[in-house]
Amino acid sequence: MEWVSHHDRETAYRLSDRDADGPTVLCIHGSGGSSGVWKAQARIADEYPVAALDLSGHGESDDVEAAAGYETLIAYADDVVAVAEAVDADVLCGNSLGGAVVLWIALQRDLDPEGIVLSGTGAKLSVLQDLLDWLAGDFDRAIEFLHGEDRLFHDAPDEYVELSEAQMRETGRAVTERDFRTCHRFDVRDLISDVDTPALAVVGEHDKLTPPRFHDFFAEEMPNCRRALIEDAAHLAMLEQPTAFNAVLTEFLEALEA
Repeated sequence: MEWVSHHDRETAYRLSDRDADGPTVLCIHGSGGSSGVWKAQARIADEYPVAALDLSGHGESDDVEAAAGYETLIAYADDVVAVAEAVDADVLCGNSLGGAVVLWIALQRDLDPEGIVLSGTGAKLSVLQDLLDWLAGDFDRAIEFLHGEDRLFHDAPDEYVELSEAQMRETGRAVTERDFRTCHRFDVRDLISDVDTPALAVVGEHDKLTPPRFHDFFAEEMPNCRRALIEDAAHLAMLEQPTAFNAVLTEFLEALEA
């Protein structure tokens, strides 16, 4: 694990690079998660360096005092920009809340990536009111709901589910609730056509949290975006079906190089 200092806090990240000479990919996790969700993407590090960070308050990174919503989104964007500059990232790859951060950077920040990958995310990320209520008062019920059928996983090994539940508990109720309330307030549908960066919208076939139609919207409204579907996966397709996800990601990176 490495760290970068910025805005009076330290952000942790991992970099996998086996003397690769392709574009460097920086991966951003979703609500309540950590960099570990991207562990299988390190498999492509022979060709493409892959970094993954812990957003503020997650994993090994310092927390930040920020209200849910755009204040948190801006703080998380600061985390990503700092790590992107530290590892010379060429491509930003975000899942769920991480995808919202990537879109915010593409729209609002000076960082100019060669490409972006939007995985299991949306231009608007409304959250079920019951889930928001459980996050405020019954964290165990919220975790149980998120790990229900075709939400975070479609048919993953029990070990994956247990590790995901443990990670959410380690992140804690307050930060996880902040994440989901930030998602709930995120809406850039009216701006999405301004994102002309080459983009890949990739989604698990069974994802009920950010379903395939959210990614159809990206492909329809963004001028340079293609959509890919990962079969037999839900929201965490990069973890549940890493071989298929990495194949789609590699194809996108090869097209950028070409």
